[in-house]
Amino acid sequence: MSDIAIHAESLGKKYTIGHQSENGRYLALRDVLMKNARGVWHKTKDLMRGRPIISGDAFEEVWALKDVSFEINRGEAVGIIGRNGAGKSTLLKVLSRITEPSTGRVSIKGRVASLLEIGTGFNPELSGRENVFLNGAILGMSRQEIKRKFDEIVCFAEVEKFLDTPVKRYSSGMYVRLAFAVAAHLEPEILLVDEVLAVGDMEFQKKCLGRMGEVSKGGRTVLFVSHNMASIVNLCQRAILLDAGKTVIDGKAAEVVQKYLANTTSSGGEIVWADPSDAPGNDLVRLHAVRILQHGLDGPTADVDISKDVHIQITYWNLKEGLYIYPAIWLRDQIGAPLLASSNARSISLTNDPWWGCSHPKGLFQSTCCIPGNFLNEGMYSVTAIIGKGICDTQILEDHLLSFNVIDTGEMRKEFSGHWIGTVRPRLAWNTEYLGEGTEPAGNMHLQSLNILRK
Repeated sequence: MSDIAIHAESLGKKYTIGHQSENGRYLALRDVLMKNARGVWHKTKDLMRGRPIISGDAFEEVWALKDVSFEINRGEAVGIIGRNGAGKSTLLKVLSRITEPSTGRVSIKGRVASLLEIGTGFNPELSGRENVFLNGAILGMSRQEIKRKFDEIVCFAEVEKFLDTPVKRYSSGMYVRLAFAVAAHLEPEILLVDEVLAVGDMEFQKKCLGRMGEVSKGGRTVLFVSHNMASIVNLCQRAILLDAGKTVIDGKAAEVVQKYLANTTSSGGEIVWADPSDAPGNDLVRLHAVRILQHGLDGPTADVDISKDVHIQITYWNLKEGLYIYPAIWLRDQIGAPLLASSNARSISLTNDPWWGCSHPKGLFQSTCCIPGNFLNEGMYSVTAIIGKGICDTQILEDHLLSFNVIDTGEMRKEFSGHWIGTVRPRLAWNTEYLGEGTEPAGNMHLQSLNILRK
């Protein structure tokens, strides 16, 4: 028990939400009298049980967490993953004592620091220098500790020029950099981090990841919530997958991430929204379907032959006359790392899409991207579907929308039986020549070899 930093036992968090009564429905006098009587009775029960009184004729109990149990050892870095609404942030709020659990108990041994909402406690009227001391004190740092780390914090945030400027005049990026720099230089025994590495530009995100790596390798206990699966695998040895407030799997980070990504696969390798009003999008464009197709099969599939072309098909509604629309995809590997991005733009597409750069009439459009056979390695891949208008004006971006599994059918295993390393496995041109017994080939023989490969 001396090595256990966090012990959670049957944790649960329940919220009560109210629902308004239906409008426009015909009610008889007896219905009105019964509804009022039920309302008085429910409010009286709530008052007696100490529950909040909710206006409306009905209430619903929602469990954000239910029966979650785990133990985390000292110095362990653990990732918490799951879809939006799975209970990840609620779990960190319970562990950081921001909110009390409805059921269960949690024991924490050591000083805890939370990076849940960056910039909380910043005063816009104060300068960056003053906010460093203010925010550091709020996060539990002593004045001496802040002074000792002040130069390091400012250097990390890269705001030296604007240190004595009120933060209300900072850009959003400067604000976030300074806030993260203060929080990242805490020295707690237990650190709770909630999706803070998704802020700032790419260069700053790399710096944040580096800092978090230093923290996790420094012997401190870290709980890290993120939708960036590559960060989870790189920073954490272990991960916990939550779904609807319950623990689905708790194990090695790479295995849990693969399980999570595999669960995004819909049956049959497709996802369809029949009603535009329920589909992802806005009043300009909406998705209708995303499918994984392969030649020779009658319909969509979530399992594809490694040797054949893979077709990713996006069907979407254009809801406004005359828009210039472009479809695009991102492809991620089995740990969530981005593999490639592609759109139908003529500058980066192998073929000329007839609708690229053209005004689109209202109606349903279907765009298909082809990934050649023997390009992807065997394994699981997830698709992000994107619809934009004009030039780089994204209207829809649905991440990890659909997954498919590339299966090695054995064609390339006749001479090699092991697992090919890497994410891509293209068939590249090779040529071998006998150059004789000399140690150095003649100069023109190099050119002859290149000519053979070109042919």
